[in-house]
Amino acid sequence: MSENDPLEPEILFDDDPSTELEVASKVMPTRIYLLPVAERPFFPAQAMPVLLDHEPWLETVEKIEDTPQHVVGLCLATSPDLSSATPNDFYEMGTLVRMHHPAAAKDKIQFIAEGLQRFRIKKWLSTKPPYEVLVEYPDEVMPRDNDKVKAYAMAIINTLKELIPLNPLYSEELRFFLDRFSPNEPAMLADFAASLTTAPMDELQEILETVNIRQRMEKVLVLIKKEMDVAKLQAQIREQVETRMTEQQRKFFLREQLKEIQKELGIAKDDRTADVEKFQDRLADCNIPEAAQERIDEELHKLSILETGSPEYSVTRNYLDWISSLPWGKYSEDSLDLEQARAILNRDHDGLEDVKDRILEFLAVASLKGEVAGSILLLVGPPGVGKTSIGRSIAETLNRKFYRFSLGGMRDEAEIKGHRRTYIGAMPGKFVQALKDVGTANPVIMLDEIDKVGASFQGDPASALLEVLDPEQNADFLDHYLDVRFDLSKVLFVCTANQLDTIPGPLLDRMEVIRLAGYIAEEKMAIAKHHLWPKQLKKVGLKKSQVKIGTKAMRHVIDGYAREAGVRNLDKQLGRLVRKSVVKILEHKKGKQTPINLDVETVEDYLGKPMFQDDKPLEGVGLVTGLAWTAMGGATLSIEATLVHSKNRGFKLTGKLGEVMQESAAIAYSYVSSHLEQYKGDPAFFDEAYVHLHVPEGATPKDGPSAGVTMGTALLSLARSQQIRKGIAMTGELTLTGHVFPVGGIREKVIAARRVKLKELLLPKANQRDFEELPEHIKKGLKVHFVGHFDDVVEIVFPKR
Repeated sequence: MSENDPLEPEILFDDDPSTELEVASKVMPTRIYLLPVAERPFFPAQAMPVLLDHEPWLETVEKIEDTPQHVVGLCLATSPDLSSATPNDFYEMGTLVRMHHPAAAKDKIQFIAEGLQRFRIKKWLSTKPPYEVLVEYPDEVMPRDNDKVKAYAMAIINTLKELIPLNPLYSEELRFFLDRFSPNEPAMLADFAASLTTAPMDELQEILETVNIRQRMEKVLVLIKKEMDVAKLQAQIREQVETRMTEQQRKFFLREQLKEIQKELGIAKDDRTADVEKFQDRLADCNIPEAAQERIDEELHKLSILETGSPEYSVTRNYLDWISSLPWGKYSEDSLDLEQARAILNRDHDGLEDVKDRILEFLAVASLKGEVAGSILLLVGPPGVGKTSIGRSIAETLNRKFYRFSLGGMRDEAEIKGHRRTYIGAMPGKFVQALKDVGTANPVIMLDEIDKVGASFQGDPASALLEVLDPEQNADFLDHYLDVRFDLSKVLFVCTANQLDTIPGPLLDRMEVIRLAGYIAEEKMAIAKHHLWPKQLKKVGLKKSQVKIGTKAMRHVIDGYAREAGVRNLDKQLGRLVRKSVVKILEHKKGKQTPINLDVETVEDYLGKPMFQDDKPLEGVGLVTGLAWTAMGGATLSIEATLVHSKNRGFKLTGKLGEVMQESAAIAYSYVSSHLEQYKGDPAFFDEAYVHLHVPEGATPKDGPSAGVTMGTALLSLARSQQIRKGIAMTGELTLTGHVFPVGGIREKVIAARRVKLKELLLPKANQRDFEELPEHIKKGLKVHFVGHFDDVVEIVFPKR
């Protein structure tokens, strides 16, 4: 048979019953043009549009139109860009189609392809477009066992019946198929079913290349089963989504209908009317100034005409929500009972008698006047001495609401005075927020850590506080967000700080300073027994009978582990003791909770060796103990002076001393050098002596003038080669003329001396009033010398020869 001769249809039979029946192909050309298709092969049972690029396939389409049968081969190409497809990109098996209604538009060619027959490429007649090839038409092998083929056909048809309701597009495809073929044609049925699936390209091409009809139907049945599972899952997901959407829409419509019904009956209003009435109800009982009321009326009118969906409506509503939540003219009634106030202060605080007296004086004046005018108190003291808790006690004493916020690290002025409403997300300042939270216009507001306010490019919060904390100005406090005046003159402000140095002068001038010094051991003992120990037991759920601590053990904790001015670290150490006691109780056999008695040995077992040892002041020539003040409380300071050599005159300072302390050392050196003969020293000693003055704990920065007397005494002791009397500590500023000037922190320094068991002190005469104001239990047992000149110091500290 020649290549151009058509194949004659014939049926071949075999005597062997196992042989299969072969159906010869219809008369088709063996020389055809070839076009590529992408993503999935074209099946004989299909009829659908094909879209190709104008270049390089226009010439191929024109040549196909010139043929009498208008047929072309469609082959799946692996190249992602069909315009550059080469013969190596084409699969060997494709489908012969008849081209209908070709048309070109916008660089694209489109035609309707009607699938006719499978073909296999035998030879490429051209290697460039238009591609022309020699093909053969493989005979489709039909099994003799028609029952098996019929069973597969029925399985495919039944699966299609289940698949078609799940996707309406499948029904359209089925109608096109039935218009062209009969369901009793198994080969076309298998091809049609394969064309409906979304299987991968390789699996579909394998179906196309399978000429055995029974095997093809097996593979197709697997594919459409998978397709049906996917379609069922999609339908289930779609049904769930539609159910939720339908339920939401139903509720939405019902709500809208309910709103309309309620409107008709006059029992409900729209959101805008409800908002306006809510704000008006809030403001009904308020005593609002005239200027503020005008502004509120303007905003309410604006809200009533704005659309609820507009951004301006939300901004206006938020503004009215804030301004209507403020306690305009609402004041709590003050309790001015001094006896009750004293009972509350004594209940909450041990020690601090001078602070309690000062607070009672403040309340007594208020009681006499009948009202507590807005005041600004500043509690200054080391950490852990009870500044915040005193603020709470003041609020409870006055029966006022209490609000606390920290100023530590605050760098934005808007935190104090609010943001302007021009900014997105604008909010009022902290004071307006405080008034909204407490609900009264005369609360106690505590400003913690006022000495740690920062400053940045966003403004200086400390300057913004000037208006708030000035009794002459805060009656007309203006928050940038509200932009109306609010009276803060009835608010009692209680500020806390660790030191005064970092508080700006104008701000400090507006506040009444109350100093809280550190606690002595006896006060810490009372605080621990009455407050800290019961609090720690309650925190872990223990009873007092389960864990007991003796007086000696408690004093050991205070002296050995918590010598700081406050009691915060003492509270932590007691907490550690309680937690370790809980572990011991739970580990005890069979839960026999015998009481745990904490003694000195048990304390060291639980907490380790004491962090502090009994400080013994250094003694010897050139060694003197001074008293210093720090932000953590008082401290003792040993000063050492020694002779390095006598080759030349010199003076060296070490110990990380600040500028003021270096000046004090230079003054002491100059004064003692010029008065050596008067103080019974060798007048020529400093002429040839290289002296080194050191203040121990060199890693700790030190500054201040109060060590001048101590340094002068150390230098004179070195020059006279004579040790001062034992057990003496001193403080005071020394001048070039020998006068002793007053210093600050007398209470803290006296407490520091008691802590290390120093009983004899030298203080400036000008500080005698400060010492006499100290509580008796702090002064008890101390011998104090008040000196006005360095001559007095020399007379007291050096023993008679």
